[in-house]
Amino acid sequence: MAARAGEGDQRVDRGVRQRPGRRRRPQEARPRAEGGDRDPGLTATDRGRDRQEREVDGRAGAHLDVGAAEVGRRRRQVDAGDDLVASALDAIRCCALPTVAAIRGACIGGGLEIAGCCDIRIAGESARFGAPINRLGFSMYPGEMAGLLALVGPAVVLEILLEGRILTAHEALHKGLLSRVVGDASVFDEAAACAARICAGAPLVARWHKQWVRRLMNGAPLSEAEKREAFDFLATADYREGLDAFLNKRTPRFTGR
Repeated sequence: MAARAGEGDQRVDRGVRQRPGRRRRPQEARPRAEGGDRDPGLTATDRGRDRQEREVDGRAGAHLDVGAAEVGRRRRQVDAGDDLVASALDAIRCCALPTVAAIRGACIGGGLEIAGCCDIRIAGESARFGAPINRLGFSMYPGEMAGLLALVGPAVVLEILLEGRILTAHEALHKGLLSRVVGDASVFDEAAACAARICAGAPLVARWHKQWVRRLMNGAPLSEAEKREAFDFLATADYREGLDAFLNKRTPRFTGR
């Protein structure tokens, strides 16, 4: 029987030409249509694999979201903690009353920051100073650095932070971190004697001296009002008491008024 034209050579099926005796290749898997309808070209195996891949992608995305949220939460906690520490150090530095630090042993990291905010720092000979945080992988918070920077300047602060070296008491004294160094057994006695000498003076004068030192550190010229304010002591009872005690060669009795 005669074959129809081309029937013995090839068949045409939806535009896909196939040779006789060979099976059609399955259609390429198409993605699931929007709206959730199943693609009729996907086999059950393909649909299962597609579902597993979506579940894995979903879990990975969820983990990324949780990780980003956790990093954000921890960063907020660190920022809040650093701000709290910086505020506490600033309160010491700006305290209206004189502050004296008595230092024995290690004065490292936070201890150095606290000592640097005090007006007078007395240390024992065996005391050690430094902030080796470069070996821990984190930097000093700017608000915590401010006290040290105001005390010894950028050169010494950078030496301490970049090298991470621990300084002896005499090295710290030489660099301006300390007011004086005494024997270890005399640290607290010397600090008490220092406080007694401060208390022997007029309390208002001590407050004014601290106020004017802070004011002059900002570098701005004094206003006319500030210049007049510098003579407010003339109207105090302590000024009159101090002058009278000096003229009569007696110990003054200040009242803070």
